[in-house]
Amino acid sequence: MPDQVDLNNLNGVTGLSAGEASARLAAEGFNEIPAAKKRSFLSMALGVLREPMLLLLIASGLIYLTLGDMQEAIMLLAFVFLIIGITLYQERKTERTLEALRDLSSPRALVIRDGVSKRIAGREVVRGDIMVLSEGDRVPADGILLACNNLMVEESLLTGESMPVHKTEAGAVTEMGPPGGENSPFIYSGTLLINGLGIARVCATGIHTEFGKIGKSLQSIEPEETPLQKETGHIVRNLAVIGLSLCLIMAAAYGLTKGDWLDGLLASITLAMAILPEEFPVVLTVFLALGAWRISQSQVLTRRTPAIETLGSTTVLCVDKTGTLTLNRMSVNRIFAGDEFFTVDYLSPKAPPEKFHELIEFSLLASQANPFDPMEKALKELGDHYQSLTEHQHHDWKFMREYPLSRKIAALSRVWKSLSDDDLVVASKGAPEAMMDLCHLGEEEKQNVVKQIEKMANDGLRVLGVAKAYFSEISLPGDQHDFRCEFLGLIGFADPVRPSVPAALAECYDAGVRVVMITGDYPATARHIACQIGLRPADKFITGQEMDGMSEQVLRERVKTTNIFARVVPEQKLRLVKAFRDDGEIVAMTGDGVNDAPALKCANIGIAMGGRGTDVAREAADLVLLDDDFSSIVRAIRLGRRIFDNLRKAMAYILAVHVPIAGLSLIPVLLGWPVLLLPVHVVFLELIIDPACSIAFEAEPEEPNTMRRPPRQRKEPLFNRRTIIMSLLQGGAILLVILFIYGFTLKLGRGELEARGLAFTILVISNLALILANRFLSMNVLAGLRYKRNNALLGIIAFNVILLGLVIYVPFLRELFHFGPLHLHDLALCLGVGMVCVLWVEAVKYFTGVLTD
Repeated sequence: MPDQVDLNNLNGVTGLSAGEASARLAAEGFNEIPAAKKRSFLSMALGVLREPMLLLLIASGLIYLTLGDMQEAIMLLAFVFLIIGITLYQERKTERTLEALRDLSSPRALVIRDGVSKRIAGREVVRGDIMVLSEGDRVPADGILLACNNLMVEESLLTGESMPVHKTEAGAVTEMGPPGGENSPFIYSGTLLINGLGIARVCATGIHTEFGKIGKSLQSIEPEETPLQKETGHIVRNLAVIGLSLCLIMAAAYGLTKGDWLDGLLASITLAMAILPEEFPVVLTVFLALGAWRISQSQVLTRRTPAIETLGSTTVLCVDKTGTLTLNRMSVNRIFAGDEFFTVDYLSPKAPPEKFHELIEFSLLASQANPFDPMEKALKELGDHYQSLTEHQHHDWKFMREYPLSRKIAALSRVWKSLSDDDLVVASKGAPEAMMDLCHLGEEEKQNVVKQIEKMANDGLRVLGVAKAYFSEISLPGDQHDFRCEFLGLIGFADPVRPSVPAALAECYDAGVRVVMITGDYPATARHIACQIGLRPADKFITGQEMDGMSEQVLRERVKTTNIFARVVPEQKLRLVKAFRDDGEIVAMTGDGVNDAPALKCANIGIAMGGRGTDVAREAADLVLLDDDFSSIVRAIRLGRRIFDNLRKAMAYILAVHVPIAGLSLIPVLLGWPVLLLPVHVVFLELIIDPACSIAFEAEPEEPNTMRRPPRQRKEPLFNRRTIIMSLLQGGAILLVILFIYGFTLKLGRGELEARGLAFTILVISNLALILANRFLSMNVLAGLRYKRNNALLGIIAFNVILLGLVIYVPFLRELFHFGPLHLHDLALCLGVGMVCVLWVEAVKYFTGVLTD
């Protein structure tokens, strides 16, 4: 590996081999700061044991031991271990999901291995790797610069200095030095490239980097609660206070009226277990973790969990044209020089006329020899296609300097030294307006060029201008304007629309989501693309120049009816986001550059491009689009709606099922009847409730009308009026029916054990009916069964039916549960009540929808 490399030509750079990289990765570990230690099985189990439900179970078991009832005590303690096992399985599944997402979200790095540039996860960079760095990248490891061009790095993370520092090539330096200071050849992990390009050899990774030495404090950072977590936490706290108060009253009343304080304590513990909705936080954690994983399967990475909650509320989706709506596979379609157009035909090797040769020559000189930019790739493809133009490619010329694109001027110039001439050759390319400015064209010449640009833009082409200059001074100027440039012509690039975009856009319109196109291209190009994909209205647009002349109030009014924004620079995206948000919209915004970061931060949902996006944009965003495809965003919105719908169904089910459980724990005692539910019964019900709400409902497919209804209000609570009414009506009806059957059975003289067994069986079947009937809110239970299968739900129902059969018909288990034998007509009654329950739930779904719409 040579000590110095040419940024313009990386063909001689081979980097490490794949075998060497793998060996070093195995020997030295991943390029990351060690995260907080994984919780051991024992620590996870102790954490679960602190849950109120299990503490209540253990207390019940100890009371039974005090009473000398070993069977009850052993069974309750066995249930403790069973619930711990289920909970640990769920927690481990969630942790594995989060670990996979963390791996996916690892910053990307561009390295050269086996002579080929490839993007890898930043954590896989090893000592000795050759890194290719460009503007907007977060440096993945400490290294020494082998080559650089106008490289400016912001190192405040290490030095505290907010101003970026200039970097130079290492020369003979081979050992790393400390951070800080101008013109050093060292770059450090975690710092940010503000400007320029660089090639560096990695000298330290992971904890051996400067950042790694001071970064252990990151291990203690705890994630903040999401709005949904705060809402459910508030509900749990309120119900816990209510439950505790009722338990104390019940224990006191039982002990004072019957003189049996231990049984009173057992009854109050049962009531506490029945009232406490300890499933809420578990369900929320599972849904959000698995939701992020499901969204990642649609090529969208979730960086911030609240974005999952907000996705379903999106009303405006602002997207870049290039690479999101189009394939970003540029090809040169048409060129203009000497008042003539030439259409490129890649099926023909015939070269264009001589008058176009200089235009192609200087467009190549103004580009990288091994480009990453799609437009520069297209220019290289053009040069490679016309082999007869190889004498215009000048591989033997010496590269001197690059003047990069800047906020001041949207043009790039590269300076070359010819081996046969003392003059320096300057090749420039950029936005046509910038090139006309550099060439100081007269008004008539400008009008003629603008006319040609409009012709190309009307055909949907993206247009670049090209110019040349010669320079004979000893030292190069500091600004591109100091060159006397000559305008050579225009190059038009075709970028096909992604095939999936029209259907995805139509889906957005059906879902009430407005799509806004933002592009740096000309209005004619944007309108052409809008017509291709079905964006409407396609005849209205606002340019960046027009935006500059608008007040915030005027812009806010104009954005209400305009969906195309052309010739927009990244800084103007922030104004657009604010205008939409001030108008009450929930905005999702895509971006890829350093300057897009403020807009991504300001948007309700910032979406960074994973393929072509900078690390800065990805860090500012809530979501990262791994394939840069517009249809992936639409899939994420659909999944966001599905996740929230299913979460609401699960929470409504928990609330509904706790109504009869709590009522059956309290009311029989108040009426002087025998205790109906014991701790073991509540635990059995938890074996249905926990998997049903955290696994079965999470796996449910989306409602058929998911993308045919308007977005939900962002501040709409999880427990809205319809959800609460529906849950109370469903659970209340089941409670009344079971109380009636329990009381009537006692009155018939069948005995406490048979009455309890019958009432409990009805409760379990009604519970299963409740799950089935609430799978879908937009269709009845039979249509839901035909719509899509949920294997997780079928497994849970089958398991619980088998378990219930064992408890009813195996004498040993029946005695443990304090049940009497059930007859055939009892089972028929239970099934009949279950069917009535389904019909009642369907009626409640319908009427609460009517009442609350």
